[in-house]
Amino acid sequence: MPMNRPDLTTLAGCMLCAALAAAAGPLLAQANWPSKPVRMVIPWPPGGGNDILGRILGEPLAQALGQPVLIENRGGSNGLIGAEVVARSAADGYTIMFHSVTSHMLNPAFYAKVPYDTIADFQPVTLVGEVPLVILAHPSLPARNVKELVALARKQPGELSWASFGVGSLSHLGGEMFMAALGIKMNHIPYKGGGPALIDNLGGHVPLYFSSLATAIAPVRAGRLRGLALTASTRTKLLPDLPTVNQAAGITGFDATIMYGVFAPAKTPADVVKRLNDTIGKLLRTPDIAGKLEAQGLASATPGTPEEMSAYIKANIGRWARVVRDSGVKVD
Repeated sequence: MPMNRPDLTTLAGCMLCAALAAAAGPLLAQANWPSKPVRMVIPWPPGGGNDILGRILGEPLAQALGQPVLIENRGGSNGLIGAEVVARSAADGYTIMFHSVTSHMLNPAFYAKVPYDTIADFQPVTLVGEVPLVILAHPSLPARNVKELVALARKQPGELSWASFGVGSLSHLGGEMFMAALGIKMNHIPYKGGGPALIDNLGGHVPLYFSSLATAIAPVRAGRLRGLALTASTRTKLLPDLPTVNQAAGITGFDATIMYGVFAPAKTPADVVKRLNDTIGKLLRTPDIAGKLEAQGLASATPGTPEEMSAYIKANIGRWARVVRDSGVKVD
């Protein structure tokens, strides 16, 4: 039965309303963001520096957003496993990642195949700050400083073992750089995160560990591990008696620090990214939160725009690729 003109007009109007409603749906969802818990993926196991710093930020972020921020540890493969989870997640603002930006940039140089595009599959939100490494020694190691460690390593080439918190991490690269700078050879033992590496270092199962400062502070202060040197160019007030590698070894130019930051999946709505950036930036400038992060070794809170974080990654990813290439390190 043919429709008359009013019926056709009504149908067209209904179709237009439906189309407008469908188009407005995502906009309304963004305007109400967040209306449910936000998942923060930390692509490292519990207990390491990345986990400690991410959790310090997670609680006040939840309060500021008015929704729970659920921490999800997805450790393994120097952050590749957790980062892939984020890259494949819905770009709706309900999944974010707190990660070592440095490890994220190093992975393409270390691994022949990365299961995502390091730049194209992620939306930078903000840089957070830098943390140096500490060379930790178990008290049973008969070397009380870097010069004694070098002498011992030269007497026993390839016999001393050292831990890193992951193949391809700055912990790994820092150890390789240290051996190259001082002309020694030691045996690398990679772990799946800072927490497991610290446990074995504390237990004396591995005598040395190139640890994040955030992980090193408590055991050094308690006398359970001995700090031999800091990998930054300057000392830290958190462990004021700890020399830098340059000071302890009598060399110059050694510097290895980890930059941390927050990411979201690519194509996350711009207004959601802006709110995340604004909120996290305000938190990082709050004396209480900045103090907690600094107490865990964050050298400086460096919040900025997503564009500045993106520029930082693009400017440094090639530099780290050259460092990896020059080190000769290969992933087994």
